[in-house]
Amino acid sequence: MKKIIFLVFFSSIQASFGQEKDSTTVGLDEIIIKENRIEIPFNKTSRNISVITRKAIETTPARSIQEVLAFTPGVDVRQRGVSGVQANIGIRGGSFEQTLMLLNGIKLTDPQTNNHMMNIPVPFQSIQRIEILKGPGSRVFGQNAFAGAVNIVTELPETTSLNIQGFGGDFGMRGGHIIASLPVGKYKQTIAVSQDASDGHWYNSDFKVTNFFYESGLELNENHEFNLMAGWSDRTFGANGFYTNAFPDQWESLQTSLAALSHTYRKSNLYVQTRAYWRRNIDEFRLRRDEPSFFTNNHVSDVHALEVNATYTSSLGTTGFGIEGRDERIDSNNLGERDRQFVGIFAEHRIEFWEKFDARAGIYSNLYDEFGWRHFPGAELGYQLNSNSRLYTNLGASFRIPSFTELYYQDPSNFSNPDLLPEEAWNYEIGWKLDKKRTRAELVYFYRNTNNLIDYIREPSEEQPNPNRWTPQNISQVTFQGIEASIQYLINFGSSQAKLREVNLSYNYIDANLVQAEGVESRNALTALRHQVIGGLQAEFIQKIELTVKGRYIERFALDPYFLLDARVDYNRLKKVGFFAEVSNISNTDYLEAGFVQMPGRWAKAGFMVNVGR
Repeated sequence: MKKIIFLVFFSSIQASFGQEKDSTTVGLDEIIIKENRIEIPFNKTSRNISVITRKAIETTPARSIQEVLAFTPGVDVRQRGVSGVQANIGIRGGSFEQTLMLLNGIKLTDPQTNNHMMNIPVPFQSIQRIEILKGPGSRVFGQNAFAGAVNIVTELPETTSLNIQGFGGDFGMRGGHIIASLPVGKYKQTIAVSQDASDGHWYNSDFKVTNFFYESGLELNENHEFNLMAGWSDRTFGANGFYTNAFPDQWESLQTSLAALSHTYRKSNLYVQTRAYWRRNIDEFRLRRDEPSFFTNNHVSDVHALEVNATYTSSLGTTGFGIEGRDERIDSNNLGERDRQFVGIFAEHRIEFWEKFDARAGIYSNLYDEFGWRHFPGAELGYQLNSNSRLYTNLGASFRIPSFTELYYQDPSNFSNPDLLPEEAWNYEIGWKLDKKRTRAELVYFYRNTNNLIDYIREPSEEQPNPNRWTPQNISQVTFQGIEASIQYLINFGSSQAKLREVNLSYNYIDANLVQAEGVESRNALTALRHQVIGGLQAEFIQKIELTVKGRYIERFALDPYFLLDARVDYNRLKKVGFFAEVSNISNTDYLEAGFVQMPGRWAKAGFMVNVGR
């Protein structure tokens, strides 16, 4: 692993200082990172942020957001099944409960459990890009952005268009989508419907996922704009091995609804956005699929929220401020009827000084019913070495409230703990990034010191299976530190008949130091990544065929390491009619990612695309 770190770093230095000028750009310079208040060009951020562009989404061998995120450095995707049926997303050693998902800045946190955080009612092909913020996000997004945040961004096209796709593959996989953009004067709108289904790669792993998404925008004049967003997702699947290996006939059905209405006001140097949203998740879980009377959990959770975010630009810099109110409720035959409310206040300021320096500082203050006021400051400092190279550092506090499951859920294998305290952490980061015409490179060191980390623990037992129940507890202290190194190089080598377009390589290392009582078993604390290597290349043939190959080496603290190799071929991707084929796990690796789910070996799928007015 030390050799890999050196190789990535040396390659970054060599590429940055030893290349010729070229008109090709990496394509990230003009991207604006869409935080809820202050928006910053990608190449001027003082954080470690990854951006997955539309092209990358289209050409990656993947059928879901989860599978695309699995190729992002520093992001740990642990799937139960294929095509994003259910997956946990961790960042920099954080658990799935410590990651915040957003859709166009709207928080998708599920108060029941973040196992449902990825029930995103947006067809995969409707996504314009994905922004991944690594490190503390509480100052920017509020609680639950503990170890990082993922913001999914969609956009409303200006012109009429229609996109249709269909596919089929191994394990009885089939599906497709229809996405239509239908602007009427100043009223822009997009309607999207998709469905993915499979007979399953092993016993009781069949699934059907249906998504509906509608987005619209009306610009009344140069100062006022309204936006509406609504989505619905239905996921029904056999859950063999998802939560326990004692009941292979587990089954689950989830329906997630989302509705949001926002108003944006722009005038001179002032920007104000007001929005209200509602998210509902209906969850039915059975231990025996065809015997609901044996054991069934029914949960209905609702989140109502109102936010006001504003930005004011002056000669002194850019000031961002905002306030949010949130109500979270659940009605469950296991968890009972619960509700909680909180108010959060944001304030931050960014300045540029001495020509090459910029600084940003702010604070998020949160008032919860049970815990009173909590304050979470943070600051960033950047230094532009030259037009292409940048040094940066930041620090910040992060915060997470326990889920209703951690507080109240009980079954024959688990106790509840209503006395859990919130998790808190201090985070530090220092990094260097390079943005040149052909090269993007980044080298980062991070450190996180967590207090009151929530983990499930139990006493060991010689009896198998262990009869002792898991109990969520606040662990006294856990520290995570690590190194992230990555390089993306646009090679453009070859002829018009065959050309190597791009190569990329990244390496991530995480070290964890757990301080807790001896003689107990831990379920979650040390299941994070230790080593992660991701590499890929893109090639083009006869200007019509695109080949994407991606490989991953994954080594976690408590699981056996494994290597995965995936590939995709696109023909006429941007034309009116195109075709694609992809193969996952070409290496036919035997591996587990989450729970007790045996992931599939080599599997293939192929399909077609129709683009009208694109």
